[in-house]
Amino acid sequence: MEQRNLYYFVSDVHLGLDYLDPVARERKFADFLLQLPSHTKKLFLLGDIFDFWYEYKFVIPRGFTRTLGALAQLADRGVEIHFFNGNHDIWTYDYFQRELGFIMERQPAVFELEGKYFCMGHGDGLMPGDRWYKLMKWGFNNKFLQRLFSAIHPRWALGLGHSWSRHNRLTKGEEFKFSGEDETLVKFAHQFQKTRSEDAKIDFFVFGHYHYKIQHQLACGGELTILGEWINHCDYLVFDGEKLESKVFKG
Repeated sequence: MEQRNLYYFVSDVHLGLDYLDPVARERKFADFLLQLPSHTKKLFLLGDIFDFWYEYKFVIPRGFTRTLGALAQLADRGVEIHFFNGNHDIWTYDYFQRELGFIMERQPAVFELEGKYFCMGHGDGLMPGDRWYKLMKWGFNNKFLQRLFSAIHPRWALGLGHSWSRHNRLTKGEEFKFSGEDETLVKFAHQFQKTRSEDAKIDFFVFGHYHYKIQHQLACGGELTILGEWINHCDYLVFDGEKLESKVFKG
């Protein structure tokens, strides 16, 4: 019996976040990557894989050796690795492409997988509004401001970045409340479906960012899936060509 191609989706691992046991979290994520089946076709990393990442020309942040090695092994096996920047690992340049063969993506991106259409990304800032958040993201993407930050010695710059990342809501016990059809991502999905022809409607919208696992049937057709996080639950998705299934990695 021919094995089906498998497609995996992960978001919000927050490697390096100084909360609970960051070393065990990194080991567990690397184990997950190394245990992906031989018929894995693509792996989609949907943002905030790293709690803070800043890429200097000659300096690579410490603490992720097992994960980077596991990703390199997957790439060498022929697995396509698609990487979306999150709001915590926004500062990536060419290291992942050159060293690991990643395909860098921008949200929202559409893929056809085994005849099904997927729209995916990290999930933040997709709708109008929240000007402060979008201004902050503009600053993070501004080339001049990036050059200024690069001029700071890594000892101080990375310390500053990790200090900022500790404001992560995971460390403060804040919980996202899904509001059904009034939810921002649901509204985005409705608008996005209108841009698609009838024979190319999106079957699955897949996002992270909110640290809240949900699969919601959309009134406009298709399904919205929000991935959970890896601080407490180690959530991921797998698509086998027919169904998209939410799972938890036990290790």
